[in-house]
Amino acid sequence: MRTFNDNAGRTWTVTVNVDAFKRVKSLLNVNLMEAVEGKLLERLVADPILLCDVIYAVCKPQADAANVSDMQFGQAMGGDAIELATTALLEELCDFFPQGRRVLLRKALEKLQRFQTLAYKTAGERLDSPEMEKKLQAILDSSMSSALNSAGSSGSTQAPSPSAN
Repeated sequence: MRTFNDNAGRTWTVTVNVDAFKRVKSLLNVNLMEAVEGKLLERLVADPILLCDVIYAVCKPQADAANVSDMQFGQAMGGDAIELATTALLEELCDFFPQGRRVLLRKALEKLQRFQTLAYKTAGERLDSPEMEKKLQAILDSSMSSALNSAGSSGSTQAPSPSAN
């Protein structure tokens, strides 16, 4: 069992077992068994709303006992809470499976994490590059020029307002 805290300060225990698999399937029509193939991992990491829905479904017995609705749960999920919940869920998923599948799932998870780290690094480097600065400045210059031209031409072509009788 792994835990995470949401943004409301509540501690949630993530327990992945057969009951949780059934609950997620019943409530969301998401088959957690697809995690072994890696496709579900990609979907969960790429879609924070689906991820939070899955985590809520896994934690639903605890949420029900604390009278926390799906909406209240979602309102307290954002930023680091999502990352902590993701880690808890994915590690629990890995631990659920027998040794053979667990090894495959851990490899898929590690590969996904390496890819995500590389993607963040690459995006950061691109944003910091002088080329990006030049492109952004060109867009700004073009927008300002268009706005000034539009304002100048619209002011000179206005029709006189009709006089009141």
